[in-house]
Amino acid sequence: MSTTEQDTRTVGHTDNSIVIDADLDHVWRMTNDLEAWPDLFTEYSEVEVLAQTGSKFRFRLKMHPDESGRVWSWISERTLDEAAHEVVARRVEPGPFEFMNIHWTYTPEGAATRMRWVQDFRMRPEAPIDTAAMTDRIDANSKIQMAVIRDKVEAAAGRRPPESATEPAP
Repeated sequence: MSTTEQDTRTVGHTDNSIVIDADLDHVWRMTNDLEAWPDLFTEYSEVEVLAQTGSKFRFRLKMHPDESGRVWSWISERTLDEAAHEVVARRVEPGPFEFMNIHWTYTPEGAATRMRWVQDFRMRPEAPIDTAAMTDRIDANSKIQMAVIRDKVEAAAGRRPPESATEPAP
Protein backbone atom coordinates (compact mmCIF):
# COMPACT_ATOMS: atom_id res chain seq x y z
CA MET A 1 0.00 0.00 0.00
CA SER A 2 1.29 3.44 -0.84
CA THR A 3 0.41 6.81 -2.17
CA THR A 4 2.61 8.65 -4.62
CA GLU A 5 2.74 12.23 -5.79
CA GLN A 6 1.94 12.80 -9.44
CA ASP A 7 1.56 16.33 -10.69
CA THR A 8 1.52 17.36 -6.99
CA ARG A 9 -1.70 15.37 -6.48
CA THR A 10 -1.72 12.10 -4.59
CA VAL A 11 -2.34 8.85 -6.45
CA GLY A 12 -3.54 5.93 -4.36
CA HIS A 13 -1.94 2.56 -4.97
CA THR A 14 -2.63 -0.83 -3.40
CA ASP A 15 -1.09 -4.19 -4.20
CA ASN A 16 -2.57 -7.28 -2.57
CA SER A 17 -2.40 -10.99 -3.31
CA ILE A 18 -3.55 -14.26 -1.83
CA VAL A 19 -2.82 -17.91 -2.55
CA ILE A 20 -5.92 -19.98 -3.25
CA ASP A 21 -5.71 -23.76 -2.92
CA ALA A 22 -7.33 -24.47 -6.28
CA ASP A 23 -6.09 -24.79 -9.83
CA LEU A 24 -5.76 -21.69 -11.96
CA ASP A 25 -8.62 -22.50 -14.34
CA HIS A 26 -11.06 -22.99 -11.44
CA VAL A 27 -9.99 -19.71 -9.77
CA TRP A 28 -10.18 -17.88 -13.11
CA ARG A 29 -13.69 -19.15 -13.90
CA MET A 30 -15.15 -18.40 -10.47
CA THR A 31 -13.62 -14.94 -10.04
CA ASN A 32 -14.52 -13.79 -13.54
CA ASP A 33 -18.15 -14.90 -13.44
CA LEU A 34 -19.54 -11.38 -12.99
CA GLU A 35 -23.13 -12.44 -12.41
CA ALA A 36 -21.97 -14.54 -9.42
CA TRP A 37 -20.10 -11.66 -7.75
CA PRO A 38 -22.88 -10.92 -5.23
CA ASP A 39 -22.30 -14.47 -3.90
CA LEU A 40 -18.52 -14.23 -4.13
CA PHE A 41 -17.93 -10.77 -2.59
CA THR A 42 -19.55 -9.63 0.65
CA GLU A 43 -19.84 -5.99 -0.49
CA TYR A 44 -21.80 -6.32 -3.73
CA SER A 45 -25.58 -6.73 -3.76
CA GLU A 46 -26.11 -6.74 -7.52
CA VAL A 47 -24.25 -6.97 -10.83
CA GLU A 48 -25.91 -6.09 -14.12
CA VAL A 49 -23.95 -6.88 -17.29
CA LEU A 50 -24.77 -4.02 -19.68
CA ALA A 51 -22.70 -5.07 -22.68
CA GLN A 52 -20.22 -7.71 -23.77
CA THR A 53 -17.97 -7.60 -26.80
CA GLY A 54 -15.70 -10.64 -26.89
CA SER A 55 -13.76 -10.61 -23.63
CA LYS A 56 -14.71 -7.01 -22.72
CA PHE A 57 -17.57 -6.47 -20.28
CA ARG A 58 -19.36 -3.28 -19.25
CA PHE A 59 -21.38 -3.74 -16.08
CA ARG A 60 -23.07 -1.93 -13.20
CA LEU A 61 -22.11 -2.84 -9.65
CA LYS A 62 -24.29 -2.04 -6.65
CA MET A 63 -23.08 -2.29 -3.09
CA HIS A 64 -25.06 -3.18 -0.01
CA PRO A 65 -26.29 -0.05 1.81
CA ASP A 66 -23.63 1.71 3.89
CA GLU A 67 -24.07 2.70 7.54
CA SER A 68 -26.16 5.72 6.50
CA GLY A 69 -28.36 3.63 4.17
CA ARG A 70 -26.84 4.89 0.90
CA VAL A 71 -26.42 2.37 -1.92
CA TRP A 72 -23.32 3.10 -3.99
CA SER A 73 -23.41 2.11 -7.65
CA TRP A 74 -21.15 2.61 -10.66
CA ILE A 75 -20.36 1.29 -14.13
CA SER A 76 -17.08 -0.49 -14.78
CA GLU A 77 -15.36 -2.21 -17.68
CA ARG A 78 -13.28 -5.39 -17.51
CA THR A 79 -11.18 -6.85 -20.28
CA LEU A 80 -10.18 -10.47 -19.76
CA ASP A 81 -7.03 -11.97 -21.25
CA GLU A 82 -7.51 -15.63 -20.44
CA ALA A 83 -4.30 -16.73 -22.21
CA ALA A 84 -2.20 -14.41 -20.00
CA HIS A 85 -4.51 -14.86 -16.97
CA GLU A 86 -4.85 -11.10 -16.56
CA VAL A 87 -7.77 -8.71 -16.26
CA VAL A 88 -7.63 -4.95 -16.76
CA ALA A 89 -10.54 -3.03 -15.26
CA ARG A 90 -11.56 0.58 -14.80
CA ARG A 91 -14.49 2.54 -13.55
CA VAL A 92 -16.38 4.20 -16.41
CA GLU A 93 -18.54 6.15 -13.94
CA PRO A 94 -15.87 6.90 -11.37
CA GLY A 95 -18.15 8.62 -8.83
CA PRO A 96 -15.97 10.09 -6.06
CA PHE A 97 -12.83 8.91 -7.90
CA GLU A 98 -11.08 10.94 -10.60
CA PHE A 99 -10.05 7.51 -11.90
CA MET A 100 -9.90 3.92 -10.68
CA ASN A 101 -7.88 1.25 -12.48
CA ILE A 102 -7.49 -2.35 -11.34
CA HIS A 103 -5.17 -5.02 -12.70
CA TRP A 104 -5.88 -8.63 -11.70
CA THR A 105 -3.28 -11.34 -12.32
CA TYR A 106 -3.40 -15.07 -11.69
CA THR A 107 -0.25 -17.18 -11.42
CA PRO A 108 0.12 -20.86 -10.59
CA GLU A 109 1.98 -21.76 -7.40
CA GLY A 110 2.28 -25.53 -7.45
CA ALA A 111 -1.30 -26.85 -7.44
CA ALA A 112 -2.55 -23.52 -6.06
CA THR A 113 -3.10 -20.08 -7.63
CA ARG A 114 -1.93 -16.65 -6.55
CA MET A 115 -4.56 -13.99 -7.29
CA ARG A 116 -3.23 -10.42 -7.21
CA TRP A 117 -5.05 -7.08 -7.37
CA VAL A 118 -3.16 -3.85 -8.11
CA GLN A 119 -5.34 -0.75 -7.81
CA ASP A 120 -4.43 2.80 -8.79
CA PHE A 121 -6.81 5.69 -8.22
CA ARG A 122 -7.25 9.28 -7.15
CA MET A 123 -10.14 10.80 -5.23
CA ARG A 124 -11.88 13.96 -6.44
CA PRO A 125 -11.12 17.03 -4.29
CA GLU A 126 -14.81 17.24 -3.29
CA ALA A 127 -15.02 13.54 -2.30
CA PRO A 128 -15.94 12.87 1.33
CA ILE A 129 -12.60 11.08 1.86
CA ASP A 130 -9.12 11.92 0.58
CA THR A 131 -6.87 9.63 -1.45
CA ALA A 132 -4.64 8.64 1.47
CA ALA A 133 -7.62 7.59 3.61
CA MET A 134 -9.21 5.73 0.68
CA THR A 135 -5.90 3.92 0.09
CA ASP A 136 -6.06 2.62 3.66
CA ARG A 137 -9.72 1.65 3.26
CA ILE A 138 -9.22 -0.15 -0.08
CA ASP A 139 -6.10 -1.93 1.18
CA ALA A 140 -7.89 -3.23 4.29
CA ASN A 141 -11.04 -4.24 2.41
CA SER A 142 -9.08 -5.96 -0.37
CA LYS A 143 -7.53 -8.28 2.23
CA ILE A 144 -10.99 -9.07 3.65
CA GLN A 145 -12.57 -9.69 0.23
CA MET A 146 -9.65 -11.81 -0.95
CA ALA A 147 -9.91 -14.04 2.13
CA VAL A 148 -13.68 -14.48 1.59
CA ILE A 149 -13.10 -15.28 -2.09
CA ARG A 150 -10.32 -17.75 -1.22
CA ASP A 151 -12.60 -19.59 1.19
CA LYS A 152 -15.49 -19.77 -1.29
CA VAL A 153 -13.32 -20.83 -4.24
CA GLU A 154 -11.56 -23.48 -2.16
CA ALA A 155 -14.91 -24.79 -0.88
CA ALA A 156 -16.22 -25.02 -4.45
CA ALA A 157 -13.03 -26.87 -5.44
CA GLY A 158 -13.57 -29.34 -2.57
CA ARG A 159 -10.46 -28.11 -0.74
CA ARG A 160 -12.30 -26.96 2.40
CA PRO A 161 -15.75 -27.57 3.81
CA PRO A 162 -18.40 -24.99 2.96
CA GLU A 163 -19.03 -22.52 5.77
CA SER A 164 -22.42 -24.02 6.59
CA ALA A 165 -20.90 -27.49 6.94
CA THR A 166 -18.58 -26.32 9.73
CA GLU A 167 -21.33 -24.75 11.84
CA PRO A 168 -22.66 -26.84 14.72
CA ALA A 169 -26.05 -28.45 14.22
CA PRO A 170 -28.96 -26.88 16.15
